[in-house]
Amino acid sequence: MTRSVIDPITRIEGHLRVEMEVTNGKVSDAWVSGGCFRGMEMVVENRTPEDAAQIVQRICGVCPVSHAHSSAIAAEKAYGIKISNNARIIRNLLEGAQFLHSHILWFYNLAALDYVNPLNALKADPADAYDLAQAAGTSMNSDFVALKERLANFADNGQLSIFSGNWFDAEDGTAYQLPPELDLICTAHYLEALTMQAKASQISAIIGGKMPHVMTLVPGGTAFVPTDQKLDELKALADEIYDWVESTMIPDTLAIAPYYIDALNWGKGCGRYVAWGVFEGPGDYASYTEQMANRYLPMGVIDDKLNLSDVQENLITEYMGRSWYKGDATYTSPYFVTEPEYTEYNVEDRYTWVKCPAYDGKPYEAGGLSRVLAAYKRNVPFVVEQVDGLLEALGAPGQIGVAQSTLGRTAVRQIETLYIAGLMKDWVAELIEALKSGDSEYFREPSTITGAGTGFWEAPRGALYHSESIKDGKIEGYQIIIPTTWNLAPINESGEHGPMEQALIGNPVGDIEKPINALRTVHSFDPCTACAVHITEPATGKSFETVTSPWGVK
Repeated sequence: MTRSVIDPITRIEGHLRVEMEVTNGKVSDAWVSGGCFRGMEMVVENRTPEDAAQIVQRICGVCPVSHAHSSAIAAEKAYGIKISNNARIIRNLLEGAQFLHSHILWFYNLAALDYVNPLNALKADPADAYDLAQAAGTSMNSDFVALKERLANFADNGQLSIFSGNWFDAEDGTAYQLPPELDLICTAHYLEALTMQAKASQISAIIGGKMPHVMTLVPGGTAFVPTDQKLDELKALADEIYDWVESTMIPDTLAIAPYYIDALNWGKGCGRYVAWGVFEGPGDYASYTEQMANRYLPMGVIDDKLNLSDVQENLITEYMGRSWYKGDATYTSPYFVTEPEYTEYNVEDRYTWVKCPAYDGKPYEAGGLSRVLAAYKRNVPFVVEQVDGLLEALGAPGQIGVAQSTLGRTAVRQIETLYIAGLMKDWVAELIEALKSGDSEYFREPSTITGAGTGFWEAPRGALYHSESIKDGKIEGYQIIIPTTWNLAPINESGEHGPMEQALIGNPVGDIEKPINALRTVHSFDPCTACAVHITEPATGKSFETVTSPWGVK
């Protein structure tokens, strides 16, 4: 038996263990284990909904706005509040800024190093890099000559930090395929991305008072009141981010993709998708379902035949039988239960803190791919045009199914990034016009402080669910299903693996000690975890272990 332990897999958040069995050069079985119990549902009990909107932001430092938003929506549904138009626009801007920060961070600073080798850029001819960037239509804001010199000095001093990440390269050097000039271009954009994600967070801080963990998103609307100066700042930042995203992210994706085109052939997962929708549209809607379907990125449940339907809350369940919680019951929304009970790690029994959510009894994937597919199926014009263009560029015109892959999941999220960047410009303009018309309403008081509601929303990583019951202004019960819970779900009561586990099965493993394709698949989901990966190959008796620092250095 061959066992490879990589602890941790870096460039993600939290705690994750992935154990894979490899047969004949491919993953034949996989188990994903979340190694950290949070229990936030228990923390907010007996608190006010206003408290909850602040407390649940501490679930994550990258997507706190989404948790506050979903929590606030749940309270507003319980209270019967429809927020004002100004609050809608401002909350969209706040959420959009967080999405831009997260997407830029994920693509360049987390996932890209599975494809880009900065040390290979030392072999690049900067003049050829400029020619390649021009041909690819990607941005040339950086000085490639100066960057190569900087990289050379960096390499010479031996302090490579995250850029030693090509330790995951295969023995024959085939895991990283880009030519040196493209590695140089993408390394430049990696560094630019650090600045651009900070500018996105600056928008969040202007509106939210600080970032992370904003202060102004509250049940009933927003506590942010824009001034002329702040509107000018928001417009300038939104314009700058849009220009960079448009000139960089999709061109880079299309430049990188041909070198890893085989990644369209694996990493599909369960082939079913949930998206609750995000960014509220204008107008009044007859039902919550209609409201969700008319969000800028709309709600959609997509089955394994890619048929679209509306969400039905009573079809959402959570199974406990393979997770470290009491009992083996399956609970139906919104009547979930959180009673932790750790036993031991055993892939034949219980092996994770992650619960097992399902829709209509089946595992469903959440995330950027789910949202883009829902928008595509609902004929959102920008998304349809961009997805069709991407499919054609990948050599698969009209074949939406190729997006169901490691490369597809990675690529389509840049379409969403560009869409949101454009919407940010529109929302700033819309807010300015609303204020010019004399609209000054930002917050609405509740008429009752007893009720129950569910906040169907999206975080950057996918479908987000906060549900709460309130009596006399205090929370009696609270439940959360985060996107990564959907994606890292363990085996369900029918014996079916969760989405990431299914996506890993079939991945080619060229080097048992360095399973780079599995890493690419894990990162394509952008899990909110940090990981240890275990690989077993029953055909051999070999034992191997690699321990890494938090920066991926041997």
